[in-house]
Amino acid sequence: MQASHVLELLDLISGAGLRAWVGGGWAVDAVVGRQTREHGDLDLAADASQLNALLALLAKEGFRITVDWLPSRAELTAPDGRRVDIHPVEFAADGSGVQAGHGGPPFEYPVDAFTTGSIAGRTVNCLSVEQQLRFREGYAPRDVDRHDVALLRRGSTGE
Repeated sequence: MQASHVLELLDLISGAGLRAWVGGGWAVDAVVGRQTREHGDLDLAADASQLNALLALLAKEGFRITVDWLPSRAELTAPDGRRVDIHPVEFAADGSGVQAGHGGPPFEYPVDAFTTGSIAGRTVNCLSVEQQLRFREGYAPRDVDRHDVALLRRGSTGE
């Protein structure tokens, strides 16, 4: 997925008054401040209370659910091949959140999980370095994971 597509989708979502934070590989690039690799999709941590509105909005843009693991996640695909992976987060009053696990424990989002970064020179809401490192634990890393973790670790030490 191209940076321009990411920004268009984020504009659409925020223009509808919906809350979402970039996750996955695009979030790594956002906190680093530059695109470091190609991305096959856009991961979004989305406010679970707005999930139906978000799905309806994306449906109007031609996206259809192709992987339905709700309430944990849903992958949507557009006719042109763009993919968006939605991770619904239930928020607590203190700003922390929880995402339902898929056959396992839930994913915790502490208050420090949410920050901003930059995609193509524009500020975007995204997941923090700390949260992204938490999500990359507990499974055998792929090459892309090793790439992302190296960048995140450099960013978290200020290098």
